[in-house]
Amino acid sequence: MSSKPEADAGGLALRTAGVAVLAAVWAAACTTPAPRNVEEAAAGISPDDVVNASPLQDAAAGIELSSVEILVVSPEMRAFIDEHVDRNSREADRLTQLLMAVLGGDRFDLAYDDSTRTAASTFANRRGNCISFTSMFIAMARDLGLEARYQEVEIPPNWSISGQTFLISEHVNVLVKVSNALSRVVDFNSYDIVVDVEHDSVVISDARARAHYFNNIGVERMLEGDVVLAFANLRQGVREDNTFASAWVNLGILHRREGYPAYAEASYLAALERDRNNLMAMSNLANLYQEQGRTEEARHYLSRVREHRMGNPFYRYRLANVAFDEGDYKSAIKNLKYAIRQKNDEDQFYYLLSLSYLMAGDKPKAQRWMKQAQDVAKATEDRQRYSRKLDLLMGKETS
Repeated sequence: MSSKPEADAGGLALRTAGVAVLAAVWAAACTTPAPRNVEEAAAGISPDDVVNASPLQDAAAGIELSSVEILVVSPEMRAFIDEHVDRNSREADRLTQLLMAVLGGDRFDLAYDDSTRTAASTFANRRGNCISFTSMFIAMARDLGLEARYQEVEIPPNWSISGQTFLISEHVNVLVKVSNALSRVVDFNSYDIVVDVEHDSVVISDARARAHYFNNIGVERMLEGDVVLAFANLRQGVREDNTFASAWVNLGILHRREGYPAYAEASYLAALERDRNNLMAMSNLANLYQEQGRTEEARHYLSRVREHRMGNPFYRYRLANVAFDEGDYKSAIKNLKYAIRQKNDEDQFYYLLSLSYLMAGDKPKAQRWMKQAQDVAKATEDRQRYSRKLDLLMGKETS
């Protein structure tokens, strides 16, 4: 992608890489229905109006989702637990046995897909995304008397495309506290299952996790064109946790797609009231204001988006990748040095900086930064890979 704000990208949906956060931005290039009327576009709409008095409300009025349980342990799940875990063993042993039951051998073959499921449905289908697997593991762990909690995890931005919509992934995982032992992190991502992943994270409530769940379902239904179920699920998401900005953004996207710009604006502003630096809300607002000819307001939010994005080390790393591919090694080096000043524990930053200096003809600095990549790398295989590349830079023979 280019360095343009998300609102210029052509459509955006923010989704959590296994959990759920879809937030979409629909660019001017996409077909957007005209406002129902000028008066509505200028009307004062409150966040409460978005949830309880939306033009989409009537069709979804009979859909009640509050009774949906995402952590129910089915009889099949309990039988599986009893077969593989000794409920009378110590907490640490119960956790180890559960991990082995889910991860070990061919007992439990999990397949990652983009669907959001409850714990029981994930177990039955052996499929789901990260929030699906996370819910399943938490339900099973709690059934064993373990203290298992959801965590929101800060990960580098991960983009994908669905039709005219760009999707950005976020992530959740499991934190298990064990008496007289270190807490364990169990992380289900789109490729494998990892224990003790090191990322910035924060424990969240079950209500917040439910907000993720319904938000994800809402986005999935929105992408399928089911407006009624999309609204019902996104509405439930904000009812579960009114502070969850992503669900407000997605409510705005849905209303904008359906031709209700005043409700879209109110939703984006509600998201910013809850998270003043939410780039998705700002990008969508800027795009909406541009379409309405509200140039100064659009410029204000575009400026804020650019400012925040340029301060994001992962965004600067992405810019460096683009510059490197284009042969602009000076720009790549500048962006990577900024990224490293902001976050100095990402080995890929140092690795690309080493390559940039090498391509710019400065071999000593390339050697220095490759050594830094090796020192920062946490995984043994990464350290070995950097070591081999450093040997090549130093002119050493490798076996």
